[in-house]
Amino acid sequence: MDQRLRLAPIVEVDLSLIRDSAQHMVTDGASPPEREELVSRLRDELLPRWPDEWLILERERWDQLRLHALERLAERLCREGEYLDAYQTALTATQIDPIRETAQRILVEIHLAEGNRACAVKRYQEYRRLLRRELEVEPSPLMTRLVQDAISA
Repeated sequence: MDQRLRLAPIVEVDLSLIRDSAQHMVTDGASPPEREELVSRLRDELLPRWPDEWLILERERWDQLRLHALERLAERLCREGEYLDAYQTALTATQIDPIRETAQRILVEIHLAEGNRACAVKRYQEYRRLLRRELEVEPSPLMTRLVQDAISA
């Protein structure tokens, strides 16, 4: 006999709805109609003060989905010329994982798309200092090349 507690199928769970919207952004590149609300909800950690061990893997799954969704949306917004929204979306991803290069690279790309080479270099240098301080590593050659190409242009 199954002794687990379950919700009735008619009960909507906000996490499930947000997860579905994020998954659609990742797989389809589709922007949800409530984009600002979704970005705001993707900032939220999964049960942040719960110490249960079973949450470790679930938190990792949630973090990866929200990072990919935010990065995908930021890239799309940048391509569409919506630089402020793109930048704020990418910043949300860096708040989740400050050392994640993908989100940092998107921020640099947005600066470059706007023609702000100095801001792109500054963002790169800040990221480089963070990596050196925290991990004693350098940004990837791809990230470095992106900034070097901007400087030499």
